[in-house]
Amino acid sequence: MEGPGGLGDIFGDPDELQRRMAEFAEQMSSQQTLAWADNAIKLAVDMTVAAIGRLNVQGTNAEQAEQIRSLMATVFPEAVALVREARQGLR
Repeated sequence: MEGPGGLGDIFGDPDELQRRMAEFAEQMSSQQTLAWADNAIKLAVDMTVAAIGRLNVQGTNAEQAEQIRSLMATVFPEAVALVREARQGLR
């Protein structure tokens, strides 16, 4: 690709262009991974908040506490799994 009119004239050194394109692709991949992790963490938080918001606690303080603990025993493992997967995606 050397010589007049070749791509080397337009973009410079083909090896340098290839290196820069690889760096750009790696940056984009890292940004996608970070965005996915952020979305997974946000989903875990939103899921937990929504579940608690839908809970209609009634009864004594002890009964209300038990209702919240019961809900968290269901929701929390799912939220933790989402966050764990997000963190593993960042490695």
